[in-house]
Amino acid sequence: MLYGLTMFITETSLQPAELARAAEDRGFDSIWAPEHTHIPSARKTPWPGGPVLPDYYSQTYDPFLALTAMAAVTTRLKLATGICLIVQRDPLTTAKQIATLDRISGGRFIFGIGGGWNREEVEDHGTPFAKRFPILRERILAMKALWTQDEAEFHGQYVNFDKSWAWPKPVQKPHPPIIMGGDGPTTFDRIVEFCDGWLPITRGGGVPADLAGKILDLRHRLQAAGRDPDALTVSLFGAPPNQDVVAAATRSGIDRVIFGVPSAPKDAALKALDEYAKLVK
Repeated sequence: MLYGLTMFITETSLQPAELARAAEDRGFDSIWAPEHTHIPSARKTPWPGGPVLPDYYSQTYDPFLALTAMAAVTTRLKLATGICLIVQRDPLTTAKQIATLDRISGGRFIFGIGGGWNREEVEDHGTPFAKRFPILRERILAMKALWTQDEAEFHGQYVNFDKSWAWPKPVQKPHPPIIMGGDGPTTFDRIVEFCDGWLPITRGGGVPADLAGKILDLRHRLQAAGRDPDALTVSLFGAPPNQDVVAAATRSGIDRVIFGVPSAPKDAALKALDEYAKLVK
């Protein structure tokens, strides 16, 4: 079992470099940085986590800048987006950012992606909410072309560019692992077509009861599509630091548990990491 961390890093929380050093020193394998460009103050979309959206959603740092700061002060820690809202990003620019980060970090980047839950935020970027997953698909396929081809081109309904040169290329070959977040009716379709792993989220503070069956189903679907089911990675996102949850995740076939760290100042955040590290040991 691998153990990762996720945290909304803000100007009042433990800062990226300190968080990364502390995580690596305590034996965690990865940090997953969330993304929200902004939160519209007139938001009507309900937050899946409850009636009140925490302030840190609108205050969190840009994930790629935060992860770059982490890369500069660590040597082993995996650096992940958890999740990147690619439906709010230009694929040409983001492909270069990711390849650069993978180079700077020596091949330690993990690309966690998702479609987003906040309609108003997504649509402020010009992405119709109902079309976000077809747009996500094309943007990911276009980025994979940019990473793997010396002279890449892509012609789709939402992404379109002629033959182009784009460097650097990622250290990881053919590209950094792409991990799909969510648990909707078509999530597995996307994983089978263009992803390398799944990022399910804890529900009600625990492991979903049907998770083991879903992982088995996903592996069968990968095999039927001619892909190696053993190459799939499954990381449980936002898990509480609880030994029972870790044990249940292990029984379900989870490869990595990602604990949520409070978006708190240095002393409180480090105290939480010390408690979480007891599970790692």
